[in-house]
Amino acid sequence: MSTIELNRYLLEYQNPLSFFALKLTADEDDAKDLLQETMLRALKYKDKLQANTSIKAWLYTIMKNTFINQYRRSVKLNQIVGTMQHQGYVSTASSALSISPEKGINLEDMNAEIRNLSDEYRIPFQMKLEGFKYKEIGEHLGIPIGTVKSRIFLARKELMVKLKDFNPHV
Repeated sequence: MSTIELNRYLLEYQNPLSFFALKLTADEDDAKDLLQETMLRALKYKDKLQANTSIKAWLYTIMKNTFINQYRRSVKLNQIVGTMQHQGYVSTASSALSISPEKGINLEDMNAEIRNLSDEYRIPFQMKLEGFKYKEIGEHLGIPIGTVKSRIFLARKELMVKLKDFNPHV
């Protein structure tokens, strides 16, 4: 299918997809974001559309899967932040826990160390922090999953050395 044909279908199904996105997210702005992400993915993966597949069903499946993946990422992020708050790594206005000043480390220092990693390690590490799965990272970077895991592990190891004041086990 050509991009022009797919664009025609995207326009044709835009309103029904919009309603489906609103039903999934229960928020107008999130629904618009989900619709946009669905359309981008449809365009990106148009070559994966098989000849006998219903385009409408294919678009709805993309939207549903995108929503589920985003939901899982947000749950995972909330769990990580919650754990970090519980352990005193992150301080918020509503939290009595905080990083002691004598540790001399803060989020800006952590981000600076992450930025100082070589691209080989930094890119997969940041993608993992953003909630991407190993498989997605591997596909995006064109490397095997084992290499992705190895690079993320090595990035963590390097950061643990550079940020030893932040590590409670040292």
